[in-house]
Amino acid sequence: MDIITFTNLTLLIILLILTAFFVGAEFAVVKLRMSRIEQLISEGNKKAITAKKVASDLDYYLSACQLGITITALGLGALGKPAVERLLYPVFDFLNISDALSSALSYAIAFILVTFLHVVLGEMAPKTLAIQYAERMSLLLSPPLYWFGKIMNPFIWALNGTSRQFLRLFGVKPAGHEDTYSEDELKIIMAQSFQGGEIDKTELSYMKNIFSFDERVAKDIMVPRTEMVTLDKDMDYKTIISILDENNYTRYPVVEDGDKDRVIGILNVKRMLTQIVANRESKPADFVRELPFVLETTPIQDALLTMQREQVHMVLVIDEYGGTAGILSLEDVLEEIVGEIRDEFDEEEEADIQDIGDNHYLMNGRVLLEEIEDRFGLTFEESDDIDTIAGWILQNIEEVREGVEVKHGDFVWVVEKMENHSIKQITMRKL
Repeated sequence: MDIITFTNLTLLIILLILTAFFVGAEFAVVKLRMSRIEQLISEGNKKAITAKKVASDLDYYLSACQLGITITALGLGALGKPAVERLLYPVFDFLNISDALSSALSYAIAFILVTFLHVVLGEMAPKTLAIQYAERMSLLLSPPLYWFGKIMNPFIWALNGTSRQFLRLFGVKPAGHEDTYSEDELKIIMAQSFQGGEIDKTELSYMKNIFSFDERVAKDIMVPRTEMVTLDKDMDYKTIISILDENNYTRYPVVEDGDKDRVIGILNVKRMLTQIVANRESKPADFVRELPFVLETTPIQDALLTMQREQVHMVLVIDEYGGTAGILSLEDVLEEIVGEIRDEFDEEEEADIQDIGDNHYLMNGRVLLEEIEDRFGLTFEESDDIDTIAGWILQNIEEVREGVEVKHGDFVWVVEKMENHSIKQITMRKL
């Protein structure tokens, strides 16, 4: 092999390596997550600083990659034919092939060989590596790409400027690195992270609850007026203690004359019991603290902020007429994120929806229609003003009584338990 052939082959290998570099850099930078780069920078990774510079000016460095790929492709095309022709010259001479035919064969063989190497080694292999190992490839390739961009700045600036002016004619803006995601995109990312084992089922559930958190209002999760346990401001200690023994709550709304529309505050029984045990003279009214209020339509995140600002664990929920609609506690809000919270006094609590077998379910009347729709794939039409399954049943029956049935789609609901005209328990079964 003479020096010219050796030089040509060496240049071909170098150009293939450079093509692979530019292709790998292009895909790695596009695939790179800015949040991960920020984390690496905070951990002291110096290469991540250069990677951030490249990713932050994505339009410019993609142009640099395209310039590099174009130059190397032209170089491979220019060197391919003479290199192959010199390699095959002894074979053509031995077979006594004419110069015209040998030239044509050399061109065809060079074209096929160089194209194969360019596509496989220069394009497909580095692309796959860059997609699978975007972070590693970005940290490895960003520094040389950064300096290539600096050196070739005049050429890139001229080419990039020309393409921008052309695209502006069609109203297309320059590309930037996408560092923000919509809520739907984040949900997809979380689902993929769960499938890939990066987060567990509990973490995925917490994240989903966070997204639905801002869609709920106080009315959706409050304890309704009919289920509120209250104390009267004029009750004696004996009566109060009997109520405490029956319910085991820590805080109770305090009303006047037994009227739940006249809530004057909240009583923390721990403080009161401490005074009773110490035999200190006091009245129940001495432990009543002002209770802030929110509207039924107040988002629960705003209700939480109210609790934090007022430093209370409970707020009163009022309706549009100023009457008491219910009570909302800090525990109710937190359960929207972390799920059901139970303590030693909650042993008898049951899930709101219980599977009792054979497509048969027992559910609390307060279960939201939205929850049923999500779980069973149902749609409750003309129910925009109704929140719970009990409310929907009341809308669709003429007489409210235990045992009444309502059919909808492939399911039938049966009222199982009522208290004071309020539906407490319902069974649902699939027909």
